[in-house]
Amino acid sequence: MEYRKLGNSELELSAIAYGAFAIGGTLWGGNEQKDSIASVRASIENGVTTIDTAPFYGFGLSEEMIGQAIKGYDRSKIQLLSKFGLVWDGSNQGRGEHFFDVNEGNKTIPIYKYAAKANVIKEVEESLTHMQTDYIDLLQLHWPDQTTPIHETMEALDLLIQQGKIRAAAVSNYSVDQVEEARKTLQIASNQMGYSMLNRSIEKDLVPYALEHQLGIIVYSPMERGLLTGKYFTSGQLKDNDHRNGYFQQFNLEQVALFLDKIKPLAHAKGVTIGQLVLRWTSLQPGITSVLAGSRNAEQARANAQAIQIHLTPEEMSFIQTELAKI
Repeated sequence: MEYRKLGNSELELSAIAYGAFAIGGTLWGGNEQKDSIASVRASIENGVTTIDTAPFYGFGLSEEMIGQAIKGYDRSKIQLLSKFGLVWDGSNQGRGEHFFDVNEGNKTIPIYKYAAKANVIKEVEESLTHMQTDYIDLLQLHWPDQTTPIHETMEALDLLIQQGKIRAAAVSNYSVDQVEEARKTLQIASNQMGYSMLNRSIEKDLVPYALEHQLGIIVYSPMERGLLTGKYFTSGQLKDNDHRNGYFQQFNLEQVALFLDKIKPLAHAKGVTIGQLVLRWTSLQPGITSVLAGSRNAEQARANAQAIQIHLTPEEMSFIQTELAKI
């Protein structure tokens, strides 16, 4: 495994990190808790020290399983990354910015972006309880909240750092302008963004900014929620309540399938899967500190971690780039 310094912080993250969105089950067609916990432990056993979760993932379930999974390991060698700022239980009393609705069984649950100071502090206490720990290594604002001044959110994070409840603070899904505004109050360590072979918009402005200003970039959805593994084109149907049924429709699936066919021989020549090749390519892009990869079982977790061992020559990187340009 490779380990990389995160921005201006003292944290070192594994280049491949464990992304815990899917194991929460919400929007993913449910989950199997035993397999989920085994996947976290398999990641750790294969050198992954960074685990990224959020209260929204399973409405606390993901954090709780992470807490169970890391028992018995040296906590000081694991970086727990969580988030705040998505609320659903009505505790915000109508404040915040409506984001979307989740259909759970016969219920519709409205989700709000809410990053006011009191809510930040409240959510951190809940996350600490869920994960059975007394500090979070990196706390990230999940999504921008247009109803709360950025400086108020940053002041709350600064207070949590002073109290020792978090080691460093960060944001997710922030524009460069929002990052600059946040850094007037607090030197945040990183910005977590969606990034993949099919979604490279951050290369235009965020990556150059990050390289110049010592800002870490953590990326999610590098395999576009499984699409870039190729399994979608060969396996069975997704469950009806799996959000990917709609998510995948944003892409030209015919072109994606052709691209995967083009790089498949390269993956086979190296004795790896397409998904592993995709992960390694992503980890090698300029400015990227850590790449989040989700898994539902130990086998997938091991494969994700082992992707870091793949060697790609400049010629092979150029070949992938040429094929990507055709999509």
